[in-house]
Amino acid sequence: MSYDKNNIFAKILRDEIPCKRIYENEYILSFYDINPQKKVHALVITKGEYIDLDDFSSRASEKEISELIKGISFVAKKLGISLNDNGKGYRSLVNIGEHGGQEVPHLHFHLFGGEKVGKMVS
Repeated sequence: MSYDKNNIFAKILRDEIPCKRIYENEYILSFYDINPQKKVHALVITKGEYIDLDDFSSRASEKEISELIKGISFVAKKLGISLNDNGKGYRSLVNIGEHGGQEVPHLHFHLFGGEKVGKMVS
């Protein structure tokens, strides 16, 4: 599967579709989900053209990998859901492929918090 440059997250990165930004740096963009599933529901996407975590882990640079992980943690702190920021915790979720429930073919992490998240899988 090749990367689809017309997926919704690619359009957001090109500012063709607006989003409510939380944080941005050279490697990632974070914004609020337009259809939140919990009190706090944010997305963290890569600025690089990666389809999913498998694609990212095989092709991304060490800098991109470290900045994504650091960025997820920074966003959680900024949202007040990180345990390190007196929050009560959060869930970070990445879906991969059809069976994993991935809807947009661009690597993205969901951050859920602000309330009890519940079971891992129902």
